[in-house]
Amino acid sequence: MKEYSAKTKEEALNDAALELGVAIESLVYRIVDEKKGLFSKKVTIEVFDEEDASIYAEEYLKKVIAGLGIDIETTSEVKNGVIRISLNSSRNPVLIGKGGRTLQALNELTRLAVSNHFQHRYRVLLDVNGYKEDKYSRLAYLARKEARYVLRSHVDAHLDPMTPDERRAVHNALNGMEHIKTESEGEGNNRAVVIKYVE
Repeated sequence: MKEYSAKTKEEALNDAALELGVAIESLVYRIVDEKKGLFSKKVTIEVFDEEDASIYAEEYLKKVIAGLGIDIETTSEVKNGVIRISLNSSRNPVLIGKGGRTLQALNELTRLAVSNHFQHRYRVLLDVNGYKEDKYSRLAYLARKEARYVLRSHVDAHLDPMTPDERRAVHNALNGMEHIKTESEGEGNNRAVVIKYVE
């Protein structure tokens, strides 16, 4: 987080954009002080980056999970615009939940808390001791297997409903495969990937 002061909000934003080398539209900021005197004006803004959001997300998670009586260790990185946080505790199965549902709920809570705090939409991806990465690998294997069946039969394959990040893993696994197209169909918790044959 950095602070910038100028006579107007526009000037402060311009200074921040120049120093950070980004477009004004992409700045995430809030006004922390605004003085309008008869002879002088001054506006101070705080500008946030993804690292600030990542730190906030980790602190939020620790507080929420401590409420369940569980201590966690976290590591995080920001990659391709995604805040990735890995959790580890002595009670990982509790944090994952049946079919990963507890982890998904924690992920959604954290994403909403971060986006609400910074008034900006962030992508957040939580993992517990490599659970998600293992799941992505299994889903990619299953997707390639189903795609080979679709290539032979020309019959669409409908996969089970998945979370948005899991559907993305399937789309990525089959991206560029000849004569294969993937689409997400359905609403909410029933949204699933369909693997289709194309000429």
